[in-house]
Amino acid sequence: MYLCKTALTYYIISENIWPEANREYHPFEINHIVAVCIGELYVLAMASSVYLTLTWLRERERNRSLRENQFKIKLKYLENQIQPHFFFNTLNNLYALSLESSNKVPDVIIKLSNLMEYVLYDVKGTKFVPLIKEIDYIQNYIEIEKLRFENVEVTINLESNIEDIVVPPLIFISLVENAFKHGGLNNRNLKIKINCKVIDNKLLDFEILNNFVISQNLNQKGGIGLINTKKRLKLIYKNNFSIKQSTKLNYYIIRLQIPIHNED
Repeated sequence: MYLCKTALTYYIISENIWPEANREYHPFEINHIVAVCIGELYVLAMASSVYLTLTWLRERERNRSLRENQFKIKLKYLENQIQPHFFFNTLNNLYALSLESSNKVPDVIIKLSNLMEYVLYDVKGTKFVPLIKEIDYIQNYIEIEKLRFENVEVTINLESNIEDIVVPPLIFISLVENAFKHGGLNNRNLKIKINCKVIDNKLLDFEILNNFVISQNLNQKGGIGLINTKKRLKLIYKNNFSIKQSTKLNYYIIRLQIPIHNED
């Protein structure tokens, strides 16, 4: 470093190889070597810091892009896993009705078509959908299940204005499906209650209750749909959500709270 600096200065610029100094330095003196090297180290340090900063920024952006892509892929995987699971159960219901030569089959096919239209076109590629559409989707699903269960009573209570609220698509359907699937086991009079309200303009509270037979094994509750719903919530909201399961008398309760998102 010293030889290059002094030689280039001497032969190209000036014989005074240290013109900035306030006293004369002589070549190859230790003071001159130290002064020249320190000056060049400042330049190298600044250039290196700029280079390392730019490299760090590029690497951070690349890692952010990778994390975002991994998030989208994992979320899409979970969504795709939930939808076939739901339609598989619905087709099983349709098959059971067809074996009985039931006149309910055409109605089930029409309602299933409406559900598939919502999944294939309305929510495809969207991160959030209006809560009202999700409620309509749930009501169509309930109508299908009512055709399968002879004695079922479903009550939906919307206690707040939800017109402008948006939610992740198909985030509640697994909870509703879980209520029918496990509440209907050996249950001749299935009752399901769905309560949806806004808390302090910050949280959306979705609660679903279903009665069950006391002798029923509660350890059977849940399944791939409910597990994947929890995974999706974790990906979307990180730890900023709450989902609790409990029993009260002969009712099984799932309560989900998520942050409110508005359409604007």
